Amino acid sequence: MIGRRSLIGAGLGLGAAAALPAAAQQPRPVPRTLHIGTGGVAGVFFPAGGAICRLVNAGRPQHGLRCAVEATEGSVFNLNALRAGELDLAIVQSDWQFYAWKGQGRFAGAGPFEAMRSLFSLHADALTLMTRADSGIAELSQLARRRVNLGPAGSGPRSLFEQVMERMGWKPGSFSAVTELPPEEQAAALCAGRFDAMFYAVAHPNGGVLAAAAECETTFVPVAGEAVDALAAEKSWLVKTAIPGNLYPGAAEPVPTVGVAATLVTTAGLPEAAAYQIAKSVMEDLGALTAQHPALAGLERETMVRAGLTAPLHPGAERYYREAGLL
Repeated sequence: MIGRRSLIGAGLGLGAAAALPAAAQQPRPVPRTLHIGTGGVAGVFFPAGGAICRLVNAGRPQHGLRCAVEATEGSVFNLNALRAGELDLAIVQSDWQFYAWKGQGRFAGAGPFEAMRSLFSLHADALTLMTRADSGIAELSQLARRRVNLGPAGSGPRSLFEQVMERMGWKPGSFSAVTELPPEEQAAALCAGRFDAMFYAVAHPNGGVLAAAAECETTFVPVAGEAVDALAAEKSWLVKTAIPGNLYPGAAEPVPTVGVAATLVTTAGLPEAAAYQIAKSVMEDLGALTAQHPALAGLERETMVRAGLTAPLHPGAERYYREAGLL
């Protein structure tokens, strides 16, 4: 459980750092343990955070840092805890990073999180468009006037697809029928012929997607084209990615799409030397990170230092990336 530990503000007293405005946080001595907020133990955030901590802890005799992973409720919780000084590091989705940085949406009341700093990005949750193989839908543009399951209002996949819909000039009325079934019900409904297309927003491989692909003959449709390219260029939190080939029945080739990235963030209060060592520990042993979970397998250093990062790079991480030729 996360307590009022004042992790970043070690030495100020247990309540002091949390009381400071985020923008006023200044670099301080590195706390004995750096705590990283992740997500539920069944997701990808938790093992990714554990892998990052193992890489940091492996160099502890040289740099003195120790990292500990925290299971949490996910991105929004992590951002609030990071801002309050209850976490040193946090894994958050790139769209939530953007909204917190700007002080928009759920973060409007708190205002812009100006002290947030980026370290690097991780895997992407890819917008995954699935159709029945007999639907005749091979391109994104062919969804118009078809039956589509958009998912529950406010859900991650729906919110992401609504961004694409806007760029395509579509509204719910652009489809012949719209349903709002949750992810756990949509695969059976697709195979039963209740609609022609459905969406997931997940890291791959994913058990739910595999179950859907195994239930009936399905096709993965690219979420690509000029409208999607323009959307990705406009939205700093949106990343281009692909569903890897040979993960699911009937999908031998990679399928291009867009999604949101998992990102590791901290605050300006993390000392430069600590941010430098975290970035170095991960980038110089990236193979150990990518081996921890199938969703991390395709990570590349050059992409990790740019993709999905709205908040500025922490100066310590930026210094390492420039030394390593990644910027």
